[in-house]
Amino acid sequence: MPTAWPTAADLMNPRPVTLPFDAPISEALGIMRSKGYHEVPVLQRKRLAGMITFESLARRVSRATATKVGSLLTMAPLITPRLILPEVAELLLGSGLRGGPVVGPKGDLLGVISRTNLVAALADHPGFPHERVARIGSPATVVIREDDTVRHLQSQVRLLEEHPLPVVDRKGHLVGAVGVADLASVLWRPDTGGKRDLPQRTRALDVRVASFMRSPAITVDADGHSGEAARKMTAANVSSVFVVEDGHPTRVVAQADLLGLVVGAARTARGPGRIEDCYVEVTGLRGSSDPALLADIDHLVAQGLKRIARHVHPSLFSLHLSPHSTHRTADITAEGRLHTDAGIFYATQTGWNLMAGVSGIMEELTAQVQRDQESRRGRTRGGRRAPGDETVEDADLEERIRATTGDEE
Repeated sequence: MPTAWPTAADLMNPRPVTLPFDAPISEALGIMRSKGYHEVPVLQRKRLAGMITFESLARRVSRATATKVGSLLTMAPLITPRLILPEVAELLLGSGLRGGPVVGPKGDLLGVISRTNLVAALADHPGFPHERVARIGSPATVVIREDDTVRHLQSQVRLLEEHPLPVVDRKGHLVGAVGVADLASVLWRPDTGGKRDLPQRTRALDVRVASFMRSPAITVDADGHSGEAARKMTAANVSSVFVVEDGHPTRVVAQADLLGLVVGAARTARGPGRIEDCYVEVTGLRGSSDPALLADIDHLVAQGLKRIARHVHPSLFSLHLSPHSTHRTADITAEGRLHTDAGIFYATQTGWNLMAGVSGIMEELTAQVQRDQESRRGRTRGGRRAPGDETVEDADLEERIRATTGDEE
């Protein structure tokens, strides 16, 4: 890489909040609620034992609040102080965690580093790829209306855990954003054990989204670039921004999308590698999905990458799946972004057949790569003009020649 990247030691929080191995999960929930954390390191005899995550707490069934966090630990990626930003980004994306522990040689906890730390360092870094936001992120296929109630929002909890959703008015214009923390502030309140709890909960389900959404939402124009998105995320302390066109939300750009650009650029800079070394990430699948579905997707992607590798060297492939939020159709939008040594390629498919969509994306990316290589070869041959070949490579010069000679198309 032409420019030095900061290391984990440069970016980490050296004084993280931690929990002891035998702490009750009620204490973990209290810390997450007050600090806004999704993961907290757990120590056993001053050494890192693992991470307690909001997702692991949310999945628990019939567990008392006195249950110890040690029984719900998640293994964290091994982040050492000398790892540079793209390497840390790859580890966090691979683990699905928003943050991870930085550990010393003896397993001692040195600090915690988050996606927010990484994005804050990206905005003005010369090594950060500047891509138009209209070409990254995921489509805003799911929107919430300001007149919707908490009852409706509950059905979108899985999406809310991934990123905030856009809130629109009756004309479809973006007026705010709502995330899982906003829903929790209204719905998930501790009970007092009195007779009034049930009526209060019933009323909570009828609360309108407009009364607790965050407004205004943080936006970026379709012509904006990834650096602008990173700066806005950092300034507003949010995990995503919305791309707007004519006031309507069209895409959601999350921290993970920006970090994916960095991982792809870093892998490309390392030079050609084996096809097996291509980093593949699939997002948008639900935890309840059939494992066979992911295996079939992985098979189609692997076949496509082998065909693509005949022409270029793929370094990273991102596939995002976005189900449409309507009871009238089961359509799903699949978007693929491929990083190669010849550039970045994009493809999208929408329809009810997910596997046909994934197959179509791989075919479209293969066709794009082939066209790009043919165009490059054509320019190379054109650069070695035979005697008498009057092809002009300078477009402005060609126009002046035509104007002088009266040669009009």
